[in-house]
Amino acid sequence: MSVPPRAPPMPTVLSIAGSDSCGGAGIQADLKTFSALGADGATVLTAVTAQNSAGVRAIQIMSADMVAAQLDAVFDELDIRAVKLGMLAATATVLAVADGLNRRRPPHVVLDPVMTATSGALLLSEDAVASMRSHLLPLVDCLTPNLAEAAVLLGVPCATDEAQMAAQGRALLALGPRAVLMKGGHAPLAEAVDLLVTPAGTQRFAARWVETGRLHGTGCILSAAIAAWLARGAALADAVAQAKAHLTATLACR
Repeated sequence: MSVPPRAPPMPTVLSIAGSDSCGGAGIQADLKTFSALGADGATVLTAVTAQNSAGVRAIQIMSADMVAAQLDAVFDELDIRAVKLGMLAATATVLAVADGLNRRRPPHVVLDPVMTATSGALLLSEDAVASMRSHLLPLVDCLTPNLAEAAVLLGVPCATDEAQMAAQGRALLALGPRAVLMKGGHAPLAEAVDLLVTPAGTQRFAARWVETGRLHGTGCILSAAIAAWLARGAALADAVAQAKAHLTATLACR
């Protein structure tokens, strides 16, 4: 009697992010996304938030030492194929994560530079932005800012059309990441357009608008999905296309 071949093990993706008590964003959204796309998940918790769809009520930031200890514990045990970075909250956390990634050198790093919640609550201190720009961006394979985050990182007004999005993507590319996905979810465009900017050029990804109401966590889902597909061996453009399709399908079901 022949024994059926064993399925290959799922790749492990590490989420370094904050916790969302209602599960719509952050670590919880990342883990659900990894699982849905055939990847296993590990976590490094940077902050605990008390929040729901109406807003963030309280934030408790983890110490940088605790963040570093979690990161080392995960990498000492698991074969991490991709890292997704979300809410980092503070300068000390940004520096601890940058140090850990420098030492561990995972195959793929996706950074969603979370700065504010959908409700408007500040999730990254102003002084941490400079540390993110100088210490973290050069370690990133794909940066996934929305238009407001891109504007803050560059110190310029928000882009309002695709030409400005592409120009800001190229400016962010010059800061060190190997690719930038400019998310146009807040742009006054006929479609939901994202632009993948790399040294080779700009690739456009468009989808129909989906009414989300007070839904939050869309950026978390998209970046986590990109990381999951990269961990599974997809090329970056294919990972972005698959991730955008997953996000659109997820929104349509909510």
